[in-house]
Amino acid sequence: MTSERAASAPLGSRYWRLWTSSALSNLADGVMKVALPLVAIRYTDSPALIAGLTFAFTLPWLVFALLAGALADRYDRRRLMLVANVARAAFLGFLTIAAVAGAGSIWLLYAAAVCIGVAETVYDTSSQSILPQLVDKAALSRANGRLYAAELTTNEFVGPPLGGFLVAAGIGLAFGTPVLLWVAAIGMLLLVRGRFTTDHPRTTTIRADIVEGLRFLRGSTLLRTLAVMVGGFNFASSAVFTVFVLYAVGPSSAMKLTDPGYGLLLTASALGSVAGTFLAEPAERLLGRSKALTLTVLGSLLTVATPAFTTNPYIIGAGFLLGGVTVSIWNVITVSLRQRVTPQRLLGRLNSAYRVLAWGTMPLGAAAAGVIAQFFGIPAVFLSMSVVALAMLIGMIWVTDARMAAAETAAEKADERDHAAFGG
Repeated sequence: MTSERAASAPLGSRYWRLWTSSALSNLADGVMKVALPLVAIRYTDSPALIAGLTFAFTLPWLVFALLAGALADRYDRRRLMLVANVARAAFLGFLTIAAVAGAGSIWLLYAAAVCIGVAETVYDTSSQSILPQLVDKAALSRANGRLYAAELTTNEFVGPPLGGFLVAAGIGLAFGTPVLLWVAAIGMLLLVRGRFTTDHPRTTTIRADIVEGLRFLRGSTLLRTLAVMVGGFNFASSAVFTVFVLYAVGPSSAMKLTDPGYGLLLTASALGSVAGTFLAEPAERLLGRSKALTLTVLGSLLTVATPAFTTNPYIIGAGFLLGGVTVSIWNVITVSLRQRVTPQRLLGRLNSAYRVLAWGTMPLGAAAAGVIAQFFGIPAVFLSMSVVALAMLIGMIWVTDARMAAAETAAEKADERDHAAFGG
């Protein structure tokens, strides 16, 4: 099949079942993203403690992601996704019972955030690694775009306002709804038939597997640069949104929004992100990947910089909208690239090593936001993080179309060698 035919071929029933399961899981995540901080401010008004909740939720990406990647290359990726969703539903189910019984506290939210965060590292690493086993490489941009459209619609468009309304209705509903959604996602994922292991020797140790993944990332200037760039932006965006709830919600806040209003404001970014998933493939084709990525870096600055200059929710919403478009285009292009330039047997470990740099900065950004807001005020967080986001442009010196094409060719040859070595 030629690359043109593969790119336009049907994605298949297994892909769409994975798509549905992912949409349900991300709807649960979207509700949780808003519910956790909104419930937390009922227990404390300390910026440091609110920031600490985001730190606890994202810390597993810094300390557990490498192990999650090794597991994704060693075991069946679909089964790991099932185990992770079962764990998330169980942890949040316990928190729901405790909250309804009147035993909730900020510290219980911390414990649940850490446990759910660990399960998320396993699920997300396995989810990104399984996709090239479901669709042809030539169709990855389209498959990732459709998958991101569903994830962003549910996680950022439907989930946040739903979370805001559910918290207003009661903590039990706010936490119980994601439990049911994760259970439904498990049922759909069970329908994705097949074996999703890789050509990986079981004679190696977990430690050796992790080292091999780190060595691959270290040896790739392209992937290493992209990971550092994303890490810088995630540091900045995590810092901004860690304290944004204090800036936006309540009669004493700068924006004076209600809980549902806060959720609705966040949907502006979701609208842009969904649009970006459909624009990514045309942008990649018409501009080339390097130019398209450079434009997304400039556009993503609006996501973190806009609240520094205004409290007007419409202007901030417009900034979130345009920033969402560009961030989504970046994600579709770079995730598809990562799947193409990495040998299959290393993809789980590469994804996890990449995310240690790219996502491991999120708890650090949350911690920095707490300190900056405590001593200098919330607007200082927005201003300082705008500088961090702008610095991403430096990385584009090393992200060229020629380097991307060479990396894709090298990965294809490595897959052929691995397949031959394991009796393919």
